[in-house]
Amino acid sequence: MSKTGTSKADESQASKSQAGIVQTDVSNCCSPRRKDLEAPALSQDTDASIEADHISALSTLSHMAKIPQQAVAVPGGKALIGTDAPQIPVDEEGPLRQTSLRPFWMDAHVVSNARFAEFVSETGYETEAERLGDSFVFYDFLPDGGAQFQSVAAAPWWRMVAGANWQKPCGPDSDVTPLADHPVVHVSWNDAQAFAKWAGGRLPSEAEWEHAARGGLGDAIFPWGDRAPNEVDFFPCNIWQGIFPNQNDTTDGYAGAAPVDAFQPNGYGLYNMCGNVWEWTSQPFKVRSLKKEVKMAHQGKVGFKIVKGGSFLCHISYCYRYRIAARTGNSPDSSTSHTGFRLVYDTNPQQTREAG
Repeated sequence: MSKTGTSKADESQASKSQAGIVQTDVSNCCSPRRKDLEAPALSQDTDASIEADHISALSTLSHMAKIPQQAVAVPGGKALIGTDAPQIPVDEEGPLRQTSLRPFWMDAHVVSNARFAEFVSETGYETEAERLGDSFVFYDFLPDGGAQFQSVAAAPWWRMVAGANWQKPCGPDSDVTPLADHPVVHVSWNDAQAFAKWAGGRLPSEAEWEHAARGGLGDAIFPWGDRAPNEVDFFPCNIWQGIFPNQNDTTDGYAGAAPVDAFQPNGYGLYNMCGNVWEWTSQPFKVRSLKKEVKMAHQGKVGFKIVKGGSFLCHISYCYRYRIAARTGNSPDSSTSHTGFRLVYDTNPQQTREAG
């Protein structure tokens, strides 16, 4: 119960009522998957474009501001996961339960384009979007709404854009160079795993991610507490304001992703644990319920991985997943313009680098 004597569920429903909106869940609205398209539009010059992109990546390094890697200590012990006030029950956000965790370190912010460029420069790594020749881009970032590209039937605001990848986030005519301090996107779970191996870290478990996101607050809805963002005077994270998907008022200052260190960090010093970009975790996405509506909502998601935190496209009217306990999943080969990742470490990575 809150200090006003109302439950978290009551507070959440009240905020929705005040906004005059009703939550509507769309199965693949948050994280479109490659299999949602029957025939992805592959680039006709995939090999040549990948080689050109890698030359571009190396040349942009000198122009990219260096974003210092910073990992913060997250205490171990008793940790909470889930909620007793689920807003999207079919995702099995609840119940609230307790687990035990060892201490760990977590990147203060998601991996930036500059840091990912260093990885590519050292290893020559090609992301799955580069190898496959395309990736999902939100339609409003494309000329004429990207009408020439395939869309997802259940979420037509997503376009599968030939030539879109981490270096060209909106397609062949775009450039990542001005976005050095922004989250790297168009990275699949498999790409994140490859980066983690190079960086000496790993993707967090769902319990680790939620424990870190709470920042010492305990059973909180958001990383900053229980007060919900609004569209007037409280913008603690980067989400959608206006009428999704056709009107983005950008009253929080951002139409797309914000820099990795935008907004105030939580109690542990972690930035953007909710909003901005979705974050891959290490775990498979699973639901245990045998209820028909739950099974229908998640049919075909075998092998999917959990993503957490929501993104700049989340709005309470259709995707109220910018909450700590919210969860969804995507296939490990899928990539989008609103999904990134951060790493955790079992030992202090700064000391490890100094010792090496």
